[in-house]
Amino acid sequence: MRINTAIKRKSTTSNMLRRLIAVTLIPMSIVVAVLIGILCWYSIQYRTILQNVTAASAFSQNFKNDVDLKMFYYVSDSAYSEGKPVDEVERARELADTLLSHTTQKKSIEAIESVRDLCVTLEQRMDEIDDAGSYDEGMTQLENNIYILTELIQTYMYDYLYYESAHLSQLQNEITEQLQYVILAIVGGFLILVVGIAIYASHLTDRITSPLTKLTDRVKDIQRGDFEQHIPVEAKAVEIQTLSDGFEEMVGQLNSLIQENKKAERRKRHAELELLQAQINPHFLYNTLDTIIWLIEADKKEESIEMVSALSDFFRFCLSRGKDIITLEEEQKHVLSYLSIQKIRYQDRMDYDVSIPESLYGYSIPKLTLQPLVENSIYHGIKLQREKGVIKVNAVDIGDKIELTVRDNGAGMSEERLAEMRSAIENGEKVGFGLRTVHQRMQLLFGDEYGLKISSSEGVGTTITAVIPKVESIEKGIINV
Repeated sequence: MRINTAIKRKSTTSNMLRRLIAVTLIPMSIVVAVLIGILCWYSIQYRTILQNVTAASAFSQNFKNDVDLKMFYYVSDSAYSEGKPVDEVERARELADTLLSHTTQKKSIEAIESVRDLCVTLEQRMDEIDDAGSYDEGMTQLENNIYILTELIQTYMYDYLYYESAHLSQLQNEITEQLQYVILAIVGGFLILVVGIAIYASHLTDRITSPLTKLTDRVKDIQRGDFEQHIPVEAKAVEIQTLSDGFEEMVGQLNSLIQENKKAERRKRHAELELLQAQINPHFLYNTLDTIIWLIEADKKEESIEMVSALSDFFRFCLSRGKDIITLEEEQKHVLSYLSIQKIRYQDRMDYDVSIPESLYGYSIPKLTLQPLVENSIYHGIKLQREKGVIKVNAVDIGDKIELTVRDNGAGMSEERLAEMRSAIENGEKVGFGLRTVHQRMQLLFGDEYGLKISSSEGVGTTITAVIPKVESIEKGIINV
């Protein structure tokens, strides 16, 4: 349950960075949006009042004089009369209606309503003047009604302009004052936001960099040779946690491979030592020395010298100055020295032929690869029959590999015995010790695809095949394939 909770608390690095961006942008966006909203609200108010003042300014300053004069000409039936000034009054009333729809201040509304109502009354009084019975009555109505109404209309329009201008000035002061407060609030909020973002960013950075620093220290420990698997670094970021878990798992696998490689190297060294000890076995040495003594007693000086020389070459090639890997040419000389000794011992009972192309001389081969195969052919093939035996050692170039064969025409093996030998080689049983050791060494050096293959027919002979990769670079006994 704790593990599941811990996993749920983890987040990807990209999500962490997105949260940091969100923490930065969202508060700033809110502040900017509030500021823009306030500015837009004041701007709309200011523009509306300014439009009202501008529209009211279109009211004719000569409204009263024009209307009064035209009405005087009309009542006095002057030659200059153009009729009643209905259009002037109608335009004044329409202007009042328009201003009234955009006005918000109480005094301004009262003033412009008065202008509208007076315009309507003025139109009525202008119509009533037609009903005057005489010139004097018409002039009386003109002075008592028309002149007074035009005076009031012009006065209220000027009042409206005054109130709106005062409101506009007041609004400018309010905007200036509010902007000061808004700017101070924005600066304060911005400082708080910066501090908060800095703290959050520092915390987030620490959550990312701290495990990376620990992981870097872990890498340095591995560079110094610490291949033990440790507890993974605890990280909040999923990617870093996955990297640490996989890294420790990889270190554990690498450590296992190193330990396995050490074990394989020890097994290889043990196999090489066993193989070397098998070559320098007392029985072979005793038999060879007995043969040399017999040759000397028989006064066969040349044969004895040849055998001593071959024995010296045999042991020199066995040691090979401590090298594990030698050239195919050196391995051929080793086999020839061994076959030369055995030829002298068995004389007419065996013959041999070693055919390795000179073009393959420079390629590398594990020391003591061919000699155990030849020895197996002698003791388990040629020696078990009465007829003269022949051992043939061949090497063939097959592309990126070399195929080595040791073939004899000895006693051969039955199907059961052949199956037993193959099983012994693969499973590491003690049967066929020399072959098993050679097979095991080849697989340790080159891989499981390499090794020995045996084919045999009872009464016909045995063929042992060894395939090795083409290797030319040898350094301090280490193969570079």
